[in-house]
Amino acid sequence: MKTNETTNDASNLSPTPGQSGRFVATGEATAIIPVLDGKVSPITVIGTPEIRGGFDETCLKQAINSRLAPGVTQVVLNPDAHAGYGAPIGCVMVSPTHIYPGPVGVDIKCSMSLLQLDLPAEAVADKKTRRALINAIIDRTPTGAGRGMRKAPKARHVPLDLGRRIVTEGATPDVLRELGAPEAWSARCEDSHHTGHDGSVDALRARLELLTTGGNSGEIFRGKVNQLGSYGGGNHFGECEIVRVNETQRAREAAQVFGLRDGHVAFLSHCGSRGWGALLADGQFKAMQKKFEDWGIPLPGGDRHMVHAPLGSPEANAYLDDMALGANFATVNHMLINALVLEAFQEVIPGVQGSLVYLISHNIARREIVDNRPAWVHRKGATRAFPGGHHALAGTPFAHTGHPILLPGNPQDGSAVMVAEEGASLSCYSVNHGAGRRMSRTAAHKSLDQEQIDRSFDRADILTNCRNYPRDEAPRAYKDFEEVLRSVKQAGLASEVARLQARFVIKDGDKADD
Repeated sequence: MKTNETTNDASNLSPTPGQSGRFVATGEATAIIPVLDGKVSPITVIGTPEIRGGFDETCLKQAINSRLAPGVTQVVLNPDAHAGYGAPIGCVMVSPTHIYPGPVGVDIKCSMSLLQLDLPAEAVADKKTRRALINAIIDRTPTGAGRGMRKAPKARHVPLDLGRRIVTEGATPDVLRELGAPEAWSARCEDSHHTGHDGSVDALRARLELLTTGGNSGEIFRGKVNQLGSYGGGNHFGECEIVRVNETQRAREAAQVFGLRDGHVAFLSHCGSRGWGALLADGQFKAMQKKFEDWGIPLPGGDRHMVHAPLGSPEANAYLDDMALGANFATVNHMLINALVLEAFQEVIPGVQGSLVYLISHNIARREIVDNRPAWVHRKGATRAFPGGHHALAGTPFAHTGHPILLPGNPQDGSAVMVAEEGASLSCYSVNHGAGRRMSRTAAHKSLDQEQIDRSFDRADILTNCRNYPRDEAPRAYKDFEEVLRSVKQAGLASEVARLQARFVIKDGDKADD
């Protein structure tokens, strides 16, 4: 993605991209980037030397801009970091006093979810069975940007009134029951529901009324509701997996709590708030940018995607409400997709049962306790990582083990389920959200060979719903997943519980949502 690369004058006092020594190593897979000659706390970097050498210049400039932005107290660069809008994708930014739309991202609450099935791996060994499953799933879950129910004849229609409840109430047991999804799944979400700036549902109802009154805004919202239960384009996907639990005792214990079944089929999904979240984010960018122009407020690094608002202001309240409306949509979108995927499996293989392992976001700002005081932790392409014993997990199934961390790699190298260690405090209890891009979409289209990509999937015996697998999503367009995971482990942030081995992929070649 192209971003404004201008940096403010202050950033010139710190090590800049292209110069040697800009990183100061602090461990095998950790480093810092000093800022303002040590006048403020440095940027924390998670990554082996090989990973650090792959950070592009724009990414590092954006990290410095983010650290020098008003109210920001900490910035963390994860090993999957690369340039984004305003702040890098793959970063964590902490502020006790301000809220920032850019370091949340355009696709509000883009998330991962994992559905564990009671099928042994042998049940999907046959290609005909896998092809039938692919067809049954795409009959129910549209893919691509902006597509609605017309592309999936067996999709679940969501009435407008229920759509209003979904974006204001989230994945409550009542909402899930009306959608035909198991009520128990609400307990398997990082956050099953999000409330307004004042902690109430009423604030969201009032905000939604404001957003959908006047002109054709009501019809626009109806169109976004029709996208519930669908995957987006770009890096969004659904994958049929085989679970391989690690042999360590810690991994086996965590897997049991998580509900993972070694040698069995699972389904991993990556998607977010679709057109609804993008609409809300775009509206917030425009509204805040106009305020900055009207008031003559300088932008951090001159970057228009680093607009912000002080907590308690009308602008901050409006953003927090919109973020919650988008986040509730994203949560329920995952719940509906998983219900439809389970239904598809049951159509092809009658009697199959499934349970949700977890849903976890990587594009959200959450109010957490950082350094013994409340702050908004912005995770953009970053995943929460609370270890066992963390106060926020009290009363959850994961209080003693830590919660599941779902990290997608690529279909051929696999994905990982991890669990946080105490060392995650170094990164504000966060880890990367996947492998991270090493090649822009444009570069991938220009340099990668389509026939080689498709042959590589044939050799790996991984089926897809694509006539040609998208070149900009090919495994080679992403960083070395093993090196990324090595960074996380060597930094002491998390350990591996299981690997997920892809058997087929649901994908779309449209433009990415995020």
